[in-house]
Amino acid sequence: MSEVVSVDSLLDGWYPGWKPENLDNHWLRMKSRPFTKEDEESFWFVDFHWPRGFSPLGMMFVHDAAWGTQLAAHQLPLPPAGGLTQRMGGPFLYEGEVPITSEWELGYRGARIEKNMPKFLGNFEALWEEHKWELDLGLSHFESYDFAGKSLAELGQYMRDAHRFQQRAWEIHFEHMYPLLAIYLQLYGVCAENGIDPANIAKMLQGREHKITETDREMWNLVDEARRLEITGVFEANEAPNIRQALADAGGNASVWLTKFDDFLQVYGHRTEGISDINIPSWIEDNTSPLGQLKNFIESGERHDFDAHLQHAIEERDQVIEESRSQLSGDALGAFNELLGICSVANFAWWNEEHNYYIDLRASIPMRDGALAIGRELGIERLDGATFMFFDELMDVCAGRKQLSDFGSMIDERAAYYDSYQEKRQEVPKVVGTVPEKVEDPVLIEIFGMHSHYFEGLKADAHVTELTGFPASAGVYEGRARVMLSAMELFELEDGEILVTEATSPNWTPAFAIIGACVCDGGGSLTHAATVSREYGIPCVVGTSVATMRIKTGDLLRVDGSKGTVSILERATE
Repeated sequence: MSEVVSVDSLLDGWYPGWKPENLDNHWLRMKSRPFTKEDEESFWFVDFHWPRGFSPLGMMFVHDAAWGTQLAAHQLPLPPAGGLTQRMGGPFLYEGEVPITSEWELGYRGARIEKNMPKFLGNFEALWEEHKWELDLGLSHFESYDFAGKSLAELGQYMRDAHRFQQRAWEIHFEHMYPLLAIYLQLYGVCAENGIDPANIAKMLQGREHKITETDREMWNLVDEARRLEITGVFEANEAPNIRQALADAGGNASVWLTKFDDFLQVYGHRTEGISDINIPSWIEDNTSPLGQLKNFIESGERHDFDAHLQHAIEERDQVIEESRSQLSGDALGAFNELLGICSVANFAWWNEEHNYYIDLRASIPMRDGALAIGRELGIERLDGATFMFFDELMDVCAGRKQLSDFGSMIDERAAYYDSYQEKRQEVPKVVGTVPEKVEDPVLIEIFGMHSHYFEGLKADAHVTELTGFPASAGVYEGRARVMLSAMELFELEDGEILVTEATSPNWTPAFAIIGACVCDGGGSLTHAATVSREYGIPCVVGTSVATMRIKTGDLLRVDGSKGTVSILERATE
């Protein structure tokens, strides 16, 4: 009999004053909304990508992401899965599968995917180049938009445009993600059936740099420039929030460096320390995070050797491929070579990092910028106050159909509700509803790491001293844990600590130059933490399901990235 985890702790009434029409996402096959008791009949898991949850305006992204998965699952199509749908527990996002149960539709989808997949895979590079052009076209418009002197009506039109761009960006996102994952899982299946170590499969696709690596290289170039100009003492003497002002006050070479830093931001600063979270400022809006991370680099001493690690990744890739081929023969070898050739071009491991520069860390910033401009025009005291209005409410105010005064104290009450949950993330259940033996959606399997070890890990009691997950990056490391659920304070990480988190995304990448190992609740062999740990040569275990609940900051850990185990050697309180 399946285990049922109650949703009762998540039934709190949700945002003050919300109405069902605020979530009027009628285009979805299954709609996104707050939890009800009836949701216990399905399976839901908290999504590690958004540890801070969503404000009312941020819910537009929730709709857009759901639409992207459901559209891509229909167009590809995926035979067993119809994309994802969402439930809200407080501001926190829970995901679930959209089931496809019709025998006719399953067969219809199966026939269509056989026809559609070769066309996509054969044209992947050209399709991605075309979509990058489309994304750049939109981004250049919004990132150069001048809000000065704009009326509320004009700002409302800007927001509608920014929302449509965000929606389109996530259509592109899943249009690529699903087929890339589907072909990778075929390669994974052939390898698994023929005894090839699952930990080695993702290594076959490594050794190719991307826009996130390019950003990190440029950050280290800024470190080299700070050393050349002999201003590292300014970084070492100041905490991250004060570094910019200290550099400006120092003048001279520090001012020269600040000019170079601002040039860097114009190219690489359109990113946030979270994926499509409208309540997180970009690096351009708030310099604290990038300056704090540069301070960490300066204090860590030796520059990360990107070229050496890239060469090692290439050599490891070639060795793993050769060893795998030596284990195969006949039809199995032929299938392996064919699938590997396709996956090496339509390369999810590479694309999953590359696309974040254009979509995940960037495509929602225009909506935040518009909300801040509207808030200023309306005289809302809280900087991000407009994000605590639902999109339809904000459009009504911009169009003059309603006045800000019509909402009374609701904005403050909603902001207080959102803020009250920011310290509760570790308390919310990882999964609720009817827990399955397995899931079908490839995003859940490979991105969220919902293999058998994930579900087994959920059963671990509170006093467990060893966790098991997926061996994502080889090596053994002992060190003190730093449990972090959000990247907002990434600059607080110390050299040699073990990062323990729900999962990482590309905005976490600079941290991998200073941490000793990484442990994640979720994720599979191709998730960000797994990929980047291999690039940086540090041990990593993902898919433990409950590491952030069982490990505390300061615990002494041993991370074995070859076996996929995390041992708690000593509790911080001891």
